[in-house]
Amino acid sequence: MNDDLEAIYRNRFDERDLANKRILWDVLVRDVFQRYVPVEGTVLDLGAGNCEFTNAVRAGRRIAVDLNPDTVGFADPGVEVLTTSSDDLHEVADESVDTVFTSNFFEHLPTKDALAATLAEARRVTRPGGALVVLMPNIRAVGGRYWDYLDHHLPLTDRSVCEALGLHGYDIERVVPRFLPYTVKDAKVEVRPFMVAAYLRFPLAWRVLGKQMLVVGRRR
Repeated sequence: MNDDLEAIYRNRFDERDLANKRILWDVLVRDVFQRYVPVEGTVLDLGAGNCEFTNAVRAGRRIAVDLNPDTVGFADPGVEVLTTSSDDLHEVADESVDTVFTSNFFEHLPTKDALAATLAEARRVTRPGGALVVLMPNIRAVGGRYWDYLDHHLPLTDRSVCEALGLHGYDIERVVPRFLPYTVKDAKVEVRPFMVAAYLRFPLAWRVLGKQMLVVGRRR
């Protein structure tokens, strides 16, 4: 399974794609996601991938979780990398994390039972009042393009994600059904920081270009 993950992601993103993603995430963390992460707290990134979020965010402790062995090579010094599945975070103590973050990950889970197990583990490691921040494609907005990637399995909407979080002990704090475009892969232009910042300041554009949802929950 890990060999498949390595092959898929090594082939999916070329160096230009990876550079665009790093620029995108530097701005996203600065302008959107840092507010959910205490700078002296602990953040855990589920499905950390190439660690764009984990490397950019400021926190006292940063934990990157991914089954792909390549993830450790992308992590900056000081980032703890756990090569494990999202429903087995036994190395992380109960109620020790301030923020669990996940981007473009839930759609890769094989079943809703796997999602439920992942949310149960996320709740276990999160402190009361801590945040779970979910960014992922909204199949209601993406449509058939959702299936363009071989490892997409679980179709979800903003409503189904909110329902799942509510069932697993989270109060919904923020929902943006259409937030970011679907992907930067094969972008026609190179991503520049001013472009990302301008997009984030213009929510009307989200309604047209946004294909990914943003959902934030607070642990009860």
